[in-house]
Amino acid sequence: MSFLRGSCCALGGSVSDIPSMAEQVLVIGGGGREHALAWKLAQSPHVKHVFVAPGNAGTADNGKISNAAVPVSDHAALAQFCRDQDIRLVVVGPEVPLAAGVVDDLTAAGIRCFGPTAKAAQLESSKSFSKAFFERHGIPTARWKAFTEPKAACSFINSANFPALVVKASGLAAGKGVIVASTKAEACKAVTEMMQDKSFGTAGETVVVEELLEGEEISCLCFTDGVTVAPMPPAQDHKRLLDGDEGPNTGGMGAYCPAPQISKDLLQQIRDTVLQKTVDGMRKEGVPYLGVLYAGLMLTKDGPKVLEFNCRFGDPECQVILPLLQSDLYEVMQAVVDKRLSSSLPAWLEGSAAVTVVMASQGYPGAYPKGLEITGLAQAQQLGLEVFHAGTALWDGRVVTSGGRVLTVTALGHDLPTALQQANRGVASIHFQGAIYRKDIGARAIAFLRQSR
Repeated sequence: MSFLRGSCCALGGSVSDIPSMAEQVLVIGGGGREHALAWKLAQSPHVKHVFVAPGNAGTADNGKISNAAVPVSDHAALAQFCRDQDIRLVVVGPEVPLAAGVVDDLTAAGIRCFGPTAKAAQLESSKSFSKAFFERHGIPTARWKAFTEPKAACSFINSANFPALVVKASGLAAGKGVIVASTKAEACKAVTEMMQDKSFGTAGETVVVEELLEGEEISCLCFTDGVTVAPMPPAQDHKRLLDGDEGPNTGGMGAYCPAPQISKDLLQQIRDTVLQKTVDGMRKEGVPYLGVLYAGLMLTKDGPKVLEFNCRFGDPECQVILPLLQSDLYEVMQAVVDKRLSSSLPAWLEGSAAVTVVMASQGYPGAYPKGLEITGLAQAQQLGLEVFHAGTALWDGRVVTSGGRVLTVTALGHDLPTALQQANRGVASIHFQGAIYRKDIGARAIAFLRQSR
């Protein structure tokens, strides 16, 4: 089944609100999420060209998309690039540039940006900040406490009456700063490794200790302009490396959307009690939040509870959510920046499902080889699938591996089993030495659907 290409569904607002001339866009980042963002933005008739910095092999000279050799950590150089190329919108993909204030600095330079400010991005960059925020605004989450001294943290752990504990580095740790402890001794060991041994660098200077929540983990994202919240279809990521949720935690080995475990009523509850409460709370505290807000939730027996917030699209959730977006992504993002989302609500495909399967390097999430040639990419695309590159590079005209998560294969189908079957066909056509991938993405949702009949 082929993806919709170049399709644009009119939003609630007037298309005349968007300049008629085709414009240049810059996407910051180099993973599968950024390839998917560039792919969707390039479908807009309002977009002349999408630059991606630093990008990867999939975004290098790909139609309306190309890579830009600009140092994204140098905000002055980035602003100059935007002026030189007449960039009309910058879309920030990863969390690190957001936490570093790239939106603040580019906005101060007169450049339009899609994404939250550094203060607003504290919802992700500081777990101690977000947990305290949840407490202030009555947002459901696990019982917790933050510490800056290992002795105090271990004292709390040894006296806690939680059935199980989670130790989290408060700062950004590339998705790896979370330790689920089966015993109090393990929890104290995790605290020592984070705070004394600096296993996660400065991210572990403050740690959050909280109770382990049990249930189904779901990703609920929304667009927001600081007032209006527009939920996206809920998705589910698969963190474990191997089938059956075995093996170590990773940055994500695949995802599907929509998640049938979230009914319309439950999604409305999440919108009201989590997403809207958060956006309203940030605005009331003088820190308006604009961009994508991502709530990682646990569906507990006591209702949905927030595990964490991300301040951008997830990866690989982005690769299954955007194919279901009927609306023009460029128009939606402009409506967010202009604070007129209420009149430009995005429309989504009904009666379809998307699945993406990550292909990773052997050894991931530990050490892995690089420079291995990837073949079969054209064959996967001939099947009507989208291959979003992540850890790839061009070497003498060949596409080679350059990262842990190498690429994702995304399929769209009339239902989840069909989309999974198509995605697995695409994965089977792509080859590189030692490739690791899961064959059971969405299996829990398929079982849920069978039980619900």
